[in-house]
Amino acid sequence: MTKNKTTNSLAKTKITKVVLNMGLGESGKDKAYLEAAIADLMVITGQKPKVAKARISVAEFKLRKGDPNALVVTMRGKRMHDFLKKLITIVLPRFRDFRGIPLKSFDGHGNYNLGVAEQVVFPEIDSSKVDKVRGLQVTITTTAKTNEEGKILLEELGMPFEKHKE
Repeated sequence: MTKNKTTNSLAKTKITKVVLNMGLGESGKDKAYLEAAIADLMVITGQKPKVAKARISVAEFKLRKGDPNALVVTMRGKRMHDFLKKLITIVLPRFRDFRGIPLKSFDGHGNYNLGVAEQVVFPEIDSSKVDKVRGLQVTITTTAKTNEEGKILLEELGMPFEKHKE
């Protein structure tokens, strides 16, 4: 509250939800691939993902309306805080050549997006049983009005941002 210059505890910035999105691409039509991706996200988050289906057909991508093309998990409350703690303390340091997460991934309203290239960086995933490497997108939604407020909030939680060379 001191950094955000407010004394009202209800007005302080906080994280409202964390959304994980895993795109399936052409592999979404393959039942075995879809089931493996669902199992991976269930193990990572502790809840069942929603299968997002294509709203329109796109011939260039061989995608028809109604085909599964993504998996989405929205976490709030205790699961969200447990996931963020795991992300900050265990997953991010496992990245190859990790020097901090970029500051440019804020959206202008204090929300942060982070791409994870492979699901095997999560400790719950057994790398010997992975059939195909899948990436996922992590979106951290906050009540912050600006990127600076969002950055301060995430820094207080321990998010390791990259240091700029001055």
